[in-house]
Amino acid sequence: MSEDFLQFLWKHKLYNNNQLRTESGKLLRVISPGFQNFDSGPDFSNARIMIGDTVWAGNVEIHHKASDWKRHNHNTDIAYDSIILHVVVDNDHKVETTNGVEVETLRIDYSPILANNYKNLIEAEKIVPCSPKIENMPGVKLNFWLNTLLVERMEQKTKLIKEQLEQSSNNWNEVFYQFLAKSFGFKVNAVPFELLAKALPLKILAKHREDVFQIETLLLGTSGLLNHKNNIDDEYLLKMRKEYDYLQKKYKLKPLKPHLWKFARMRPLSFPTLRIAQFAQLVHQSFALFSKVVELEELKEIRKLLKVEASTYWTTHYQFGKVSAESKKKLGVSSINGLLINTVIPFVFVYGESKANDSIKERAIKFLEEIPSESNNIVNNWTSVGVKSKSAFDSQALIQLRNEYCQHKRCLHCSIGVASVVEG
Repeated sequence: MSEDFLQFLWKHKLYNNNQLRTESGKLLRVISPGFQNFDSGPDFSNARIMIGDTVWAGNVEIHHKASDWKRHNHNTDIAYDSIILHVVVDNDHKVETTNGVEVETLRIDYSPILANNYKNLIEAEKIVPCSPKIENMPGVKLNFWLNTLLVERMEQKTKLIKEQLEQSSNNWNEVFYQFLAKSFGFKVNAVPFELLAKALPLKILAKHREDVFQIETLLLGTSGLLNHKNNIDDEYLLKMRKEYDYLQKKYKLKPLKPHLWKFARMRPLSFPTLRIAQFAQLVHQSFALFSKVVELEELKEIRKLLKVEASTYWTTHYQFGKVSAESKKKLGVSSINGLLINTVIPFVFVYGESKANDSIKERAIKFLEEIPSESNNIVNNWTSVGVKSKSAFDSQALIQLRNEYCQHKRCLHCSIGVASVVEG
């Protein structure tokens, strides 16, 4: 059985614990199993264990076989000299610290039912292996776990934001601009959009914020898409190329390679040329957007800021040189929701955190509750087993559950998985 399973047994005291004795024959009582360590070092810290008449406080290491101690080189690592107990299933070898002191060892037994439940869960081929358990799980317990997952997902998303803010000396508007650009790429073109924002700082666009054509020119020129080999006879393109030739020299800009952008197998409304044109309008209409966002307390007001329409040329185009049926190219509701979920709300949350203002953080969570649930394969799979997603709050939590737990078989760290193993 895996060490992950054995650590789970120790953490929840699910081993047979009647009249425990160390392998040297001393009576043992576990007062506290300690705190599980997910980084390098001993498996559990700050455990409290009574061996004989003495209460020990310190670290606990867990292996299937005692000989794993040496196989993992713990016998030469001083980090393991503080171990007060070695917990094993098979005591096949004497264990000593680096200075030759023998470590007390406890051999544990456990119910084969637990092992079988765990095995069935890990080896199940279903997308949601614990689906039978979910149907009978109390709503309060499930909601509590989803709340935990949502916070965990927010922490993951905000970690990178905090790193970028630190590197930029807390230039909130610039970092927000970069993250918003990445979100405009909507996964397929997220990377080139991010590279574009870094190649073209917001401070340059600020000098042209009154002229949407120049903003569009700077963005499309620096994207490299003005140099696409098939874009030759378009009057708007030629005008933009001429303008960019001047602006590029003025600001010493280095355009991206056109091949970085993906057009294949995409709906025309998602073409990067059109997305960049919409992004140009957003920069034009709402310069220093983040400063405005954090002041707004109503989600509908933020939606208004994000509701942009590409310039007139794009009414009859999705890309340069190819005329299309006339239609206004507005940023759709689902696209706006994506920007809110992936960029705006995490930034509001981080801002509240930086100001030690819980009301701003709570506002960010409230925004998620006001946005309809995302619709994707992950959310649909949860719906099929009876877990309904009513809002983006729910869908973000369920995405976190799938990506960080189910996909990596981390069932023993999930409330639903634990219930499946313990209760069957």
